[in-house]
Amino acid sequence: MGHQPAGIVMPLAVLQRAGYQPETMDVSVEGFDEDKAKRARFVGISVPMHTALRLGLRVAEEIRRINPSTHVCFYGLYASLNSEYLLSGAADSVVGGEFEEALLEQITSVLLDNEITDERLRSAEKDNHSKPVLARVNFATPDRRMLVPLEHYAKLEYRGEQRLAGYVEASRGCLHLCTHCPIPPVYNGRFFIVPETVVLEDIRGLVAAGAQHITFGDPDFLNGPRHSLRIARAMHQEFPEVTFDFTAKVEHILKHRHLIPELARAGCIFVVSAVESLSSTVLKRLDKGHTKEDVAEALMILRDAGISFRPTFVSFTPWGTLDDYIEMLEFVESEGLIDNVDPVQYSIRLLIPPGSLILSQPDSSHWLGPLIQEVFSYEWKHPDSNMDELHRRVSNLVEEAVSNNQDVMQTFYEILELAYASHGEAKQKRIAQYAPLRLRPPRLSEAWFC
Repeated sequence: MGHQPAGIVMPLAVLQRAGYQPETMDVSVEGFDEDKAKRARFVGISVPMHTALRLGLRVAEEIRRINPSTHVCFYGLYASLNSEYLLSGAADSVVGGEFEEALLEQITSVLLDNEITDERLRSAEKDNHSKPVLARVNFATPDRRMLVPLEHYAKLEYRGEQRLAGYVEASRGCLHLCTHCPIPPVYNGRFFIVPETVVLEDIRGLVAAGAQHITFGDPDFLNGPRHSLRIARAMHQEFPEVTFDFTAKVEHILKHRHLIPELARAGCIFVVSAVESLSSTVLKRLDKGHTKEDVAEALMILRDAGISFRPTFVSFTPWGTLDDYIEMLEFVESEGLIDNVDPVQYSIRLLIPPGSLILSQPDSSHWLGPLIQEVFSYEWKHPDSNMDELHRRVSNLVEEAVSNNQDVMQTFYEILELAYASHGEAKQKRIAQYAPLRLRPPRLSEAWFC
């Protein structure tokens, strides 16, 4: 996600409070430190996202090679979803949900032995700790001094300059049960707040380290609107020049529209929202709780407050048609959102991890394939093979465009032409006219994806 990892920051503070002095390693930024791995008796691998899990598995394999006696624990959202596979060999234990204190218990058991053999510990893990922990954590204030400095992570691009950005979470879990989301199978409609004092103290540390912008990485910042508003107010009062962004459902933007102007005044400059699709069929399948008309209304609410709208999409699903795909692109164009959408969003394909609520869809036998455990996802094929081919072509186009640092405007119109060509429409070719040095809406320098 391009930020200092909360999956390291939060448990680090809990461990330090308990008297431990753990070492950290963010392999996405600083690479793999073999010396740290060799001397470790316990290794916790944070896997909050699908990509993190795939990379984490490679890390675990390397650790097993150089230090076969160490205890390897996978923890985080995707650890819970894939616990059965992980416990079959890659991991000695798995902790999911609100993991910090459970992780501390694991470490204490391993390091002090507690008269528990490795075999008994692994058996206990399979019976108990592979299940998500859904209990409030006694958080400690994060200490980020051991982490890689902010300069090495994604930056805010705003008004023609780059600014250092920090990342915090004011809450975890979610009240909603969107079927494609990896959170409901773990949290089952529950969410937990991080105490206001902990969040604000963490923000103070980030600002002291140079952060001029804060990303609230909650699955939905408006799950607990009063809690979030209190934090935004307090942050703005103490650091009036610091800006922030957050993620929220379309329906929450509509429901809490009265809060949006104050959030803007407190420094919010953009909001990420999982629009996913404009198709009523797809939105119903995903149980998103909004319509195309709601998306347009949410866009208007944010624009009226001076906040930039950054929609994300699941552009390819078993139910989306080519007409749906073109409708999405034409909506982005007509609403002036081309610069607001990272091109990778046009290539996102539905990911179906183990335990996904998508698996309960009544027509799944028509498109669902086997679980490919090594990539932690079920295969699926679109009933219209042309959509799978379009996905392949768009993905290749986006990958090449990103590697060449191509302007998003040019990439967008190349994707639109691909979609029209797939439809067989002889539409007049769009000419991408844009100013290369234009001021783009506020964004982070690393695109959001799973």
